[in-house]
Amino acid sequence: MVGKYATETLQANESGIARAAEILRAGGVVAVPTETVYGLAGRADSEEAVTRIYEAKGRPSFNPLIVHVPSIERAKRLAVFGEEATELALGYWPGPLTLVLPKREEAELAAKATAGLPTLALRVPDHPVMSALLGAVDFPLAAPSANPSGFISPTSAKHVLASLDGRIDAVIDGGVSRAGLESTILAVRDDGTVEELRPGPIKVAPRDSARQYDAIEAPGQLASHYAPGKPLRLDASDHAGDEFMIGFAGIAGDCTLSGAGNLEEAASRLYACLHLGAASAKPRIAVAPIPDRDIGIAINDRLRRAATPPD
Repeated sequence: MVGKYATETLQANESGIARAAEILRAGGVVAVPTETVYGLAGRADSEEAVTRIYEAKGRPSFNPLIVHVPSIERAKRLAVFGEEATELALGYWPGPLTLVLPKREEAELAAKATAGLPTLALRVPDHPVMSALLGAVDFPLAAPSANPSGFISPTSAKHVLASLDGRIDAVIDGGVSRAGLESTILAVRDDGTVEELRPGPIKVAPRDSARQYDAIEAPGQLASHYAPGKPLRLDASDHAGDEFMIGFAGIAGDCTLSGAGNLEEAASRLYACLHLGAASAKPRIAVAPIPDRDIGIAINDRLRRAATPPD
């Protein structure tokens, strides 16, 4: 343990979920598997619990959190759903889609969960453990990725403990995340237009694409993010001796995203390979070219941010 708390590892079963729910009711924070990445969950109606999430991650206070709920009906208690938002929710929830919508004035949420913004990022996850946990509590869960802010997202309990052991109350070990990339984030505006704030596993087209932001409205919009802590070279067809090579398709590597060139497999393995590269004795990382289509767009988005030095 490297921090203040003794982090428990819980099994992804009835007793583990019951223990996690007990911790959350008391204002604690628990890392939970989802179909995208592991999230660091705390009750979204508690300023103290949300503060603990920010403190554990070292997350800047202007960066809002995604609030997870068990159903569309529960989501509608927290945010205003117009026709377009309702259509998207019915079409893609539960699943890896986050909607940024106007927050209801009467919504009982911690102000820090939305970073003081008039909008709210909402998702209904599609993972048996997270779904069971949401069903075991009577409050929504704020749950950003369970890693230090700005660094590689976790897709296993091992990844979570490598960076947050001793800083959080517990982690539920639910195996490896299926999708491996964070959710797609769409902002639905008052006029019904939709902007993509972050590409992800779900591609909804045609949609407007937000490329310049006046303010941070949702996670994943910072220029430098998902960083492995060492220089990252993209579109590499070969590598130097001091580079950890992440391969794809016909380009082999120390870790290969997909030897068959399958983009879905590459997405599911991206963070695992970046974690291995970060832990390698080699001081630099090189990544083979990834086609910029389908979920490859989201993969390249994460890689570009990972390669951008922090300010």
